[in-house]
Amino acid sequence: MTETTSAERYFEDLRHQIEGSTGPLEGKKALVLGIANNQSIAYGCALAFRAFGADLAITYLNEKTKPYTQPLAERLGAELYLPCDVREPGQLKAVFEAIAERWGRLDIALHSIAFAPREDLHGRVVDCSKDGFLMAMDVSCHSFIRMAKHAEPLMADGGALFTMSYYGAEKVVERYNVMGPVKAALEATARYLAAELGPKGIRVHSVSPGPIKTRAASGIDRFDELMEEAAERAPSRMLVTIEDVGMGTAFLASDYARLITGDTMYIDGGYHIVG
Repeated sequence: MTETTSAERYFEDLRHQIEGSTGPLEGKKALVLGIANNQSIAYGCALAFRAFGADLAITYLNEKTKPYTQPLAERLGAELYLPCDVREPGQLKAVFEAIAERWGRLDIALHSIAFAPREDLHGRVVDCSKDGFLMAMDVSCHSFIRMAKHAEPLMADGGALFTMSYYGAEKVVERYNVMGPVKAALEATARYLAAELGPKGIRVHSVSPGPIKTRAASGIDRFDELMEEAAERAPSRMLVTIEDVGMGTAFLASDYARLITGDTMYIDGGYHIVG
């Protein structure tokens, strides 16, 4: 087992505090897509879901990522631990088939997946290749639509869908490049899904954290400078953590937020109001 992180200690203490009482997600079934390691935003959300009582299904990308994610699945007590590369035909569908067989329903599904080819991510938007743009849109945006489609029949009693965005979807952020238009499309997608699925009691949220040093973020050129700027300009004068994102997302997943849907939830210390 790997060394316990600050996020894990935080949520372990929280679980002890609510032990013996009913957590706000007690008995709910949650799927988390996109955990890469113990610094992932998706992992912070999974920790929060589990601390508040949810049962978990988590996925891993491929055999290379298993050494990093399998110990996390064990630490989370995940009931399902399944491969899922959204670029591979049938893998996402297989995840939902396993959930249907194990649980017969789903209450929460979180999508924390993004990708663009390095040469397109580091270049100007005007120079982005067609293939690179289509791949970025497919992995980062259309896979969320596919996730929602598979989740819908399992959410007969309602539920909550989440995807992870960034401030670069709304304003031009230097060096965020093609991921800006892609995340803008993702946020618009979340709004349309919220409108379509709302009558069934399914809420849809895009969550927009401030910059966090994750594996995915390491692909963005000079990302450390984005983090420094955020810490200096945010009203909180603080960088967001995966614990912060986890707590905010867990609240939105709970029945306390049953009439909140379709908005982009900023968890960035207020950076978006001055950025």
